[in-house]
Amino acid sequence: MLIDFHTHCFPDKIADRAIEKLSFASGNLEPHHNGSLSGLRQAMKDGNVDISVVLNIATNPHQQKSVNDFAAQINDGKTIFSFGSVHPDAPDALCELERIKELGLKGVKFHPEYQGFEVDDEKMKPVYKKVSQLGLIAVFHAGQDYGFAPPYRAMPKAMARAASRFDSPVVAAHWGGVGAGEEVLKYLCGENLYFDVSFGYGLMPKVFAEAILEKHGAQKLLFGTDSPWHSAHQEMRLLSSLNLSENEKKAIEYGNACALLGIDAR
Repeated sequence: MLIDFHTHCFPDKIADRAIEKLSFASGNLEPHHNGSLSGLRQAMKDGNVDISVVLNIATNPHQQKSVNDFAAQINDGKTIFSFGSVHPDAPDALCELERIKELGLKGVKFHPEYQGFEVDDEKMKPVYKKVSQLGLIAVFHAGQDYGFAPPYRAMPKAMARAASRFDSPVVAAHWGGVGAGEEVLKYLCGENLYFDVSFGYGLMPKVFAEAILEKHGAQKLLFGTDSPWHSAHQEMRLLSSLNLSENEKKAIEYGNACALLGIDAR
């Protein structure tokens, strides 16, 4: 079984445009599919992925409802577990979090760069508290982002402060932070949060991946790709270089995700 805890797709009518824009902003990264749900499902088939967690992002306050409606529409609770999103500047963000819960979505995605907030900003406390009260999983883009210039808003030291404000599960994407291996080891490893391993292939030096695995533990790592930007095959190549035990492989590939999502491993 393989669960991809970090994927993206868009409504058909905007998928091509969204992927083109995101690719261009990131130096013309080449996507592995066209950004649609059908494209994601084909990528899942090609990569032997059984379940994908789709992470949606409201990039402005007015997008919340439509983003979350789309998340609910594609969320089948079997092969697709879609997460919602709220924008920190939306006056109804707390109410929208309640609606996300009512829609049956398991979590929310935050992207401090696209949403324009510091991950440990005091203004986020009510939002984080509400996420915790509702028992939702919070997934954060962490570290650098190829589409933006530094300074970055979710580096490990700040991410550690933010994670401490939650009583529900927190996931720091991309091995705890894109391009931030040393800081992840210093500030995040051993803390009460998960890392997904998405977008690590070719970018996370093996020496840091091994050190993070040793210090943070396989029980706190989740398989992910950041599809359509990386493929399951690529990320599995990185994991295969780490000399994981069979139990560690199972934990990363699906066991930890099953526990978070509340589904039976099979």
